Amino acid sequence: MSETRPPHPVAVTITFLGVGALTALSLWGRAGGPPPWPEAAVGAASLAAALAQLWWPVPGALAATLLAVLSPAATPAATTGALQVAQRRRFPVAAAVAAAGLAAHALQGLWRPSSGISLGWWLLLICASYGALLGWGALARSRRALLASLRERARRAEAEQGRRIAEARMAERRRIAREMHDVLAHRLSLVATHAGALEYRPDSSPEQLARAAGVVRSGVHQALEELRQVIGLLREEDDLLEEPEPQPTLADLPRLVAEARQAGQDVRVADETAGAVPPPAAGRTGYRVVQEGLTNARKHAPGQPVEVLLRGSPGTRLLIDVRNPLPAPGPAPAVPGGGVGLVGLTERVRLAGGRLDHQNTGGRFLLRAWLPWPA
Repeated sequence: MSETRPPHPVAVTITFLGVGALTALSLWGRAGGPPPWPEAAVGAASLAAALAQLWWPVPGALAATLLAVLSPAATPAATTGALQVAQRRRFPVAAAVAAAGLAAHALQGLWRPSSGISLGWWLLLICASYGALLGWGALARSRRALLASLRERARRAEAEQGRRIAEARMAERRRIAREMHDVLAHRLSLVATHAGALEYRPDSSPEQLARAAGVVRSGVHQALEELRQVIGLLREEDDLLEEPEPQPTLADLPRLVAEARQAGQDVRVADETAGAVPPPAAGRTGYRVVQEGLTNARKHAPGQPVEVLLRGSPGTRLLIDVRNPLPAPGPAPAVPGGGVGLVGLTERVRLAGGRLDHQNTGGRFLLRAWLPWPA
């Protein structure tokens, strides 16, 4: 993996100052005073090679390595180049550059031996330095590659989650549309029946005619409302070709609770609606809320009791509260599912004109829905 991005101005400044300071110290310490102009020229050229390494690591490192044969003033730039190549190029290339650096400094030690250290110790020091630089650079390159891979995986996971959420919402819209299609057909059949009675029984009493006309008017009004919602759900595509099935409402809640209890689930229901019947749309959505709450409790908190509360009256809002204690700390149970059940339920409740909230609080999981209940 090669680095093609331009270097950051901060990196250029740090390289210039750091390598320049080390080069100046090397020149001053070796000459014991101001260096002669050939040494100064080699130092300036090595500094230029060190800066070139930020754009072209291998050519810049090799140039500084060749200069290191002529003067120790190029040693800081040569070692910096080996580190740059190890960080930004594959290991064989970095190893070749490091080997060239070792050879260059071995020639430097033979040509211009240092009075303070023997040639053997000099070679050992150079080998240890280049080995450390090679390992350090390879480690930094591996870490950078790992971080890039983790960022890419996180980006893909986020995109996949977004796609799954979008699919869950669309599936929930289609499911609701199928249910409403069934209800709409039922209402229209009632309207047709009472209209037929008005047509074929003109001799009915005025009270009967008024009652049938009221049923027709109410049925048409409700059918129009259902049709408006269906059109709103299916603006992009129509998926009503499957055979519709009768959809449960809150009136079927006792059967749902009985099935949960037969499966070993402890369910406690408190109905504070005083026997009032919510509208069909709110009843279907409320049933789905309770069903999802019981399902989640079975999956994520097996063996824990579940409390279900229904509260509301016409002209207010229907509150559905499902709560259960959180399981004891320990390994989470392996449960199937795509993790988008609450996403679809949120979309369903929103489309019904309500609001859904779920949270962990006080060691309990709460699932609450508020649905409109017109007078």
